[in-house]
Amino acid sequence: MVDVIYIETEVIDHPRTAVIADRYPKAKRIEIERYGEIFNSHAQNFRIQKNNPSLILAAKQNKKVMPTPAQYETGGGAHYYFSHMLNCVYDCRYCFLQGMLRSANYLVFVNYEDFVDEIRDIANAHANDDKPVWFFSGYDCDSLAYEPVTNFADFFVPEFSSIPNAVLELRTKSTQIRSLLKRPAQENVVIAYSLSPDRVAQEVEIGAPSMAKRIDALAKLQDKGWRIGLRFDPVIWHQDYLSDYQQMIDHVFNMLDADRIDSVTLGGFRLPKGFYKTMRKLHPEHWLFSAGLDDKSGMVTYTQTIETDVLQNVGRMCEAHVSENKLFAYSSFDDDALISNQSGKSQQSVIKSDQQGVQA
Repeated sequence: MVDVIYIETEVIDHPRTAVIADRYPKAKRIEIERYGEIFNSHAQNFRIQKNNPSLILAAKQNKKVMPTPAQYETGGGAHYYFSHMLNCVYDCRYCFLQGMLRSANYLVFVNYEDFVDEIRDIANAHANDDKPVWFFSGYDCDSLAYEPVTNFADFFVPEFSSIPNAVLELRTKSTQIRSLLKRPAQENVVIAYSLSPDRVAQEVEIGAPSMAKRIDALAKLQDKGWRIGLRFDPVIWHQDYLSDYQQMIDHVFNMLDADRIDSVTLGGFRLPKGFYKTMRKLHPEHWLFSAGLDDKSGMVTYTQTIETDVLQNVGRMCEAHVSENKLFAYSSFDDDALISNQSGKSQQSVIKSDQQGVQA
């Protein structure tokens, strides 16, 4: 429940502001000049706010769509990301947002139309590319978790139907898929689920749907013809990770049609050092922030030995079910890191270097 809604003056009369705010008829509404005066205030405690976050409705100014790191890919052409929202209804311990942001309040940018205009301009600039341009949502929030309030997918998915050289990827852990199931599957939209074994999810993905519910949502989407992706990112190293990930991966591919999975990505635990320090202060006793970690050029990651083992082992588990060209692994180290396939051959192309934080 949201008790307080802050609304920028600029969007006070925006139709989407009314639709969202009306979801919380008992909430106190406070008009503000700019969202930064609330969201960026120094006098905030992320952990306390997380227990009862406020909602901020604002307009996104300046650039709304950003290029992803050059090495970040899932088989498409140019790659970009955009965020209609900052912060997440879930409370995953590894999420970089709690290290990057001062506030745990939900910040929603209601000017969706301006995002689409910029997306169209970028897509037009790539009109002659060999591959479609890829737009990722769900980097600074979960794409679908707040869908009943924001109607984000309900707006953006149909907009992409008229941008034929663009693909929209919705990254999520959420089972809020009604807006997708009620419409025909769209070829240039991929719904990509972040997945972890039950034991890991219960300990570090607080508030997120269970693994069984996520897999059920994936199966429903696939049955309706939607393109789906699997995101084992981060792969969390722990004492029983081999058996936990093997059991989960076998179950996932038993429930889904592997031939119709768009892509599978793997990544190790990684955080910018500053984010890591903030997050460890928030959770000083949590094993996640001390187990097998090392500091490398301003990034806190698993040691190279641990990360290489994790990506190789979980990669082999996935290779038993999907073809090599659908599998992408992101290493915190150099591009020469190797992952071996079932036949023992080395495939340097599979592991890509990644200097970003773990995604939400």
